[in-house]
Amino acid sequence: MSSKPKIEDTLRERIIQQPDVILEDQDLMRALIAANERAMGGNIVDLRGIAMDRLEARLDRLEDTHRSVIAAAYDNLAGTNQVHRAILRMLDPVEFESFLRDLGGEVADILRVDSMRLILESVQNDNDPAVQRLGDVLSVAEPGFCARYLTSGRGGSPRQVTLRQVHETDSAVHGEASTYIRSEACLHLDFGSGRLPGMLVMGAEDPHQFTPQQGTDLLTFFAGVFERTMRRWLA
Repeated sequence: MSSKPKIEDTLRERIIQQPDVILEDQDLMRALIAANERAMGGNIVDLRGIAMDRLEARLDRLEDTHRSVIAAAYDNLAGTNQVHRAILRMLDPVEFESFLRDLGGEVADILRVDSMRLILESVQNDNDPAVQRLGDVLSVAEPGFCARYLTSGRGGSPRQVTLRQVHETDSAVHGEASTYIRSEACLHLDFGSGRLPGMLVMGAEDPHQFTPQQGTDLLTFFAGVFERTMRRWLA
């Protein structure tokens, strides 16, 4: 003669008073469902159990998607705030030389890049004393250099923002940082009618900081503000 173990009265009373505790415990519910399936035997198909398994799998996928959406929204907000702070800092200087020095200093730090350089196309060389003083952030190149660099020599019109990974970088673009830069964001700049274009290049040691799969909306906005600021300085 066999007898089934009886649940303790105090535990039974507690479950009756708070059934939600069991319903909200996923591990406990799985154990109850498994026990129910064993009690029915292997020859019975439990459609309700199958439906619950599918609903549970769908819920897990929805939770993963929900977490991914929240993480993406948080990253986008953080990136927006970062670009806004960099723009405000960029607009502070009242002298052009301070503007350029801040570009390679605090602005680069806010954007968390390892190098920031402005390339200006010019028919003149870079022997100008002002260019030499700012050589760590400013470089002068021959006409057509920016388009060739942005398109990797393939021709055509360059995009306003180009994100890519690099293995070997041009010292004329990244300067002394060219030995360790592994990804870059290149912003093609239009300074207005009658002026040669330029390029603002952000470099990162992390090869995954800038990749072609990333969105460019924030950097396009940053490029637009930078263009307008430069036009005022050049005027």
